[in-house]
Amino acid sequence: MPPTPPLRMRPEPVPVAVLISGGGSNLAAILAAARARGCPYRVAVVVSNRPEAGGLAHAAAAGVPVEVVDHRPFAGDRACHEREIEARLRAHGVELVVLAGYMRVLTPWLVERWAGRMLNIHPSLLPKYPGLDTHARAIAAGDAEAGCTVHVVTAGVDEGPVLDQARVPILPEDTAETLAARVLAAEHRLYPAALARVAADLRT
Repeated sequence: MPPTPPLRMRPEPVPVAVLISGGGSNLAAILAAARARGCPYRVAVVVSNRPEAGGLAHAAAAGVPVEVVDHRPFAGDRACHEREIEARLRAHGVELVVLAGYMRVLTPWLVERWAGRMLNIHPSLLPKYPGLDTHARAIAAGDAEAGCTVHVVTAGVDEGPVLDQARVPILPEDTAETLAARVLAAEHRLYPAALARVAADLRT
């Protein structure tokens, strides 16, 4: 019997969509990491629900296609809005979706379409402090540390499986604002690294 041929990693990087609503600092970190030789992902498209989102400038500077699907003309019809987003993702051949400051709660329909292939980053050490005001809540609780979590998106808000975390000490003089700035810096390191690991797994 001939030997089993070795598994071969596909050579091309995994096409990723990044969904944003604001300034896009995590998008900028992801784009910067994608320029490294051998990066297992490429940003195929940046999608925003806000045409004024500052992060669109990062995409333009990197030569990445942009799709703006403004939620406001859909008059609260989340299903119709998400079907339009889905069409744009498929048109760009996306295989992995990354939420980076996307300030919309997704419906189960879109989440299920990308089950296991949609990631988010949250500014707390989940399962602690899902939702908003994470830094103020951590300080008020007297926690010694805060941080950020990359997780798989599921239908429950901030409830998906944890992929990786970064921890940031809470200093005695910290305010919610100073802590947020240090956690954000940790996000910029954590998110591209976690994304690269997920993309590498998809390539095998």
